[in-house]
Amino acid sequence: MIKKYGTVYGFLLGIISIFGAYLIEGGSLGALFLIAPIIIVFGGTFSATIIGFGFDKFKQIFGLIKMAYFPRTYDLENLINSFIEISIKSRKQGLLNIERDINLLEYLFPRKLIRYTVDGTESEELENLALLEMRAMKDRHFSNMQIFTKMGSYAPTMGILGTVMALIMTLAQAGGDPSLLIRSIATAFIATLWGVLSANLIWFPIADRLKKCHMEEKHMMQVALEGALGLQSGEIPSILKARLISMLPQKDQIKMLNS
Repeated sequence: MIKKYGTVYGFLLGIISIFGAYLIEGGSLGALFLIAPIIIVFGGTFSATIIGFGFDKFKQIFGLIKMAYFPRTYDLENLINSFIEISIKSRKQGLLNIERDINLLEYLFPRKLIRYTVDGTESEELENLALLEMRAMKDRHFSNMQIFTKMGSYAPTMGILGTVMALIMTLAQAGGDPSLLIRSIATAFIATLWGVLSANLIWFPIADRLKKCHMEEKHMMQVALEGALGLQSGEIPSILKARLISMLPQKDQIKMLNS
């Protein structure tokens, strides 16, 4: 449960830590949640993103946020066991007889690779096809990460812009009530706070999380490619299993070897 919702828990911990410390020191939440600074920071960040990436790309950020907080997980142990079972069957009955087992695999990428193998694709061509798809995936994923990296850069700048605007308005009222002037100066820095907070607690962490999702999917694809190449070459199931298990973390290797 903690692993599955770790990103959500991390975000909540950040919110509780930052705002909790503020309240402990005697601050008021009402002073932080002012409409104008929030509009400037988030509205300005979103508008800069639309200008830089286009509205169609901007619309994807909400789906990407969901993906970052609730990522897909890959069961590599099950994937390896599936390759071993298919390998044993292919050595007994031949590659053509494993076609019905392809749809039993959970992920699309290994299904495609095994289908290519059954169709008689040479190992070099099989590897080229796999690497081509992996490069396309990398370009797509890094494009998605860049959106949030840029938003993390835009947000503090928008916060400074909001602060400067508020200070201009505050100084224009100089000569009036000193206590009102002091409160206005304090309020002016709220925009900077929201800019820095949103960058470091929302946008940059999402970009990092998407990178982690990319690495996990890439690892699954690498395991699948090795498995497909082993099937294509008619590798002994025990050797194929040893090769695929070696691509797992050590604790998972021990678990699979003892199972």
